Amino acid sequence: MARITREEVERIADLARLTLSAEEAQALTHDLDTMLEYVQALDGLDTQNVEPTAHPLPVATALRPDRARPSLAPEEAVGNAPEREGSAFTVPKVIEGVES
Repeated sequence: MARITREEVERIADLARLTLSAEEAQALTHDLDTMLEYVQALDGLDTQNVEPTAHPLPVATALRPDRARPSLAPEEAVGNAPEREGSAFTVPKVIEGVES
């Protein structure tokens, strides 16, 4: 029994603004169904005594310590910006239907 339908894949593609051919939609339906089947098999495993981890082996964080430092002056921060307004970056509007 399929866990995901082609219509669901096409709806998700539409929400993600992806254009899929009929062959791509069919292939993705099959691939996603296979993944969901695997997840369902994993769901049946007993993990009662398994400690949650982010990595299978202990790993030391290779990050530098956080230290406060003086920041850039506003004019220096936007010095190489292609467009700016005073000390602020100017970027194109990305939300449709909102008037500024």
